[in-house]
Amino acid sequence: MYIAIEGVIGVGKTSLAKKLSERLNAKLILESFEDNPFLEKFYNNPERYAFHTQIHFLLSRYKQLIKLKQEDLFYDYIISDYIFEKDKIFAYMNLKDDELELYERISQLIEKEIRTPDLVIYLQSTVDRLMNNIKQRNRHYEKEITKEYIKDLNEGYNYFFFRFRATKVLIVNVAEIDFVNNENDFEELVKKILSPEHAQLEYFNPVNKKAISR
Repeated sequence: MYIAIEGVIGVGKTSLAKKLSERLNAKLILESFEDNPFLEKFYNNPERYAFHTQIHFLLSRYKQLIKLKQEDLFYDYIISDYIFEKDKIFAYMNLKDDELELYERISQLIEKEIRTPDLVIYLQSTVDRLMNNIKQRNRHYEKEITKEYIKDLNEGYNYFFFRFRATKVLIVNVAEIDFVNNENDFEELVKKILSPEHAQLEYFNPVNKKAISR
């Protein structure tokens, strides 16, 4: 089973992917965002470096995920902390019309070769919680991220995943839980993720343990 974890910057995608991969003895795929030489420049000057940053991410993600077309017989699970399609969220937010047109032409040529996850876990949180998480992890290239940018990104992610139909999506509200430091929260989340059946679009609020399917 191929499980991809998604969400806005600071929501805990990589932390959950690492913990889940250890729990399931899964093959782990992490986005190599630190290798993007334009990322820090983008946060300091978005208008100038958006296209450079976006194309680097697009091709880097393609190079990493294209390898999943071949089955790995040594693992029962594959866990990733991103999906290829999420690249478009950032592209539509940050690129100019002419840049977006070129981006789309490149993206359409390569995206059909990418394997689709069996389940996408979309982690939702509040803007304040996301900003606090970003501040706590203290990455130097994220210091210029504004609350307004995270707010817009949060809305972009919501818009995207409420309409995403390529595979099953489990939307999890993590605003009031701590699956990194609280094992009960983590195990509750794992139990839900490993449920034998998932709806095409499903909402899960661990605080009241209710799931709503659509």
